[in-house]
Amino acid sequence: MDLKKILAVSGRPGLYQLIAQSPKGIVAESFLDGKRVTLFSHERINALEEISIFTHDNDMRLKDVLKTIFEKLEGELAISHKSSSNELRTFMAEMIPNYDAERVYESDIKRLVGWYNLLVEKSLIDNEPDEEEIQEAEKHEDKHIVKEETKTEKKPKPQSKSSASKTQKATTSAAPKPTQRKTSPRAK
Repeated sequence: MDLKKILAVSGRPGLYQLIAQSPKGIVAESFLDGKRVTLFSHERINALEEISIFTHDNDMRLKDVLKTIFEKLEGELAISHKSSSNELRTFMAEMIPNYDAERVYESDIKRLVGWYNLLVEKSLIDNEPDEEEIQEAEKHEDKHIVKEETKTEKKPKPQSKSSASKTQKATTSAAPKPTQRKTSPRAK
């Protein structure tokens, strides 16, 4: 599921697919009616990839929230976004038990449910890992392999003769010399 080109626009219903950028703004196509519109820079435009939901632990990316709901509902549509406040809160608690009920408002849940249903209708949500997720997993595996190799390869380095003699010189020159007092002939 690639949410980078799916946009939410404040004050406009539904979601939009990014088509192109023009000098005046962004050309996008509405998922609701299929019409193309120009979205201007003064409008609040967010890619769904950038959105997250407040939880008690850490913020949860919208992509992960949508996948969790999709898995729990087995790909079926969710309740209507026009459901009562109580039903929406109960739904959210069932889907994401650790969501922060104080910071996630009813309007946020309505928007989430509406987006989820729209994305399911357009078959844009799936359980398959994205290319980005696969690359991250491969990088993580590569780093783990490199760390294991460096741990097994670490052996004490033998000192060369020149570095050993330098260390001896440094320790001998750094040692304090005993001071001898000369007695002058007058002091006797």
